[in-house]
Formats: sequence, C-alpha cells, structure tokens
Amino acid sequence: MGKILLSTVFILLDQISKLAVLKRLHQNESVPIINNIFHITLVYNSGSAFGILRNQNWILTYISVFAIVLIFFLLVRRPRFSSDLYLYLWQGALLLVLCGATGNLIDRIRLGYVVDFLDFRIWPVFNFADSMITSGVFILLFLLFKKKAIE
Repeated sequence: MGKILLSTVFILLDQISKLAVLKRLHQNESVPIINNIFHITLVYNSGSAFGILRNQNWILTYISVFAIVLIFFLLVRRPRFSSDLYLYLWQGALLLVLCGATGNLIDRIRLGYVVDFLDFRIWPVFNFADSMITSGVFILLFLLFKKKAIE
C-alpha cells in the first residue's frame, strides 16, 4: 500500500507542477528564478530526452507503455538480494522510473507532447518526471555494478 501511495504522490507532483506552468506561461516563455542560473521555461517536447525521436509521439507512447509494463513486472518479481537495503533501493529506483514514465506518458496521451519547464541554462529543459527517471536509472546502475563487484 505504501508504494501505491508514494507513486501516486510522485505522479501528482509531476502533473500538478506541469499544470501550474501551463496555466501561467506561454510556449518558450521564461521566468528567471535565479538570473542566468535557474529559470522556469515552458517547452513543449515532442521527442524524448535531448529531442530524440522528435514528432514520433506514437512510437514514444508505445515505448513508454512497454517500459511501464516491464517495470511493473520487475517490481512484482522481487529479486533476491544480499540485504534488505538492496531490495528497498532496487524497488525505490524502479518506482522512480515507473512514476516518471507514467507522468510523461500522461502528457503524451493528453497533450501529444511532454511539458518541460525546469531550465538550468546549461542543460536541456526538463521536468520532475525526467528527474525521477534519471535518478531511478542511476540508482539501478549503481546497484547492478555494486552487485557485480560483490559477486
């Protein structure tokens, strides 16, 4: 039950933040929060990370659905780890990726693009769902490499 509640909170955080930005800004409008360091900039992203597969919404939608189903399967499967900490980190990382993929999938289905708005000026504009996916993938990679080092 805790995982469902936490997942719901993460997805709602992503969606509410996107709705707030959509309500207040126009496409490509930017509001400096810390001048030249951090801005809120509304971008309609019709591709994936770094603009890959731009204007291929149906392909990205299918990839997202496939990833969500796969991650859900991995969550249910519960692999054996040498400690409970590894299991919790594994499940937490998968939940982050699942929530991020779900948040961006909701955008693709509802709007035909993903709403990005976090702009650090030295990196492409992104959103909370992207942050969840990236954080989850880094944790998973860490766990996979750490597990191999132990074995």
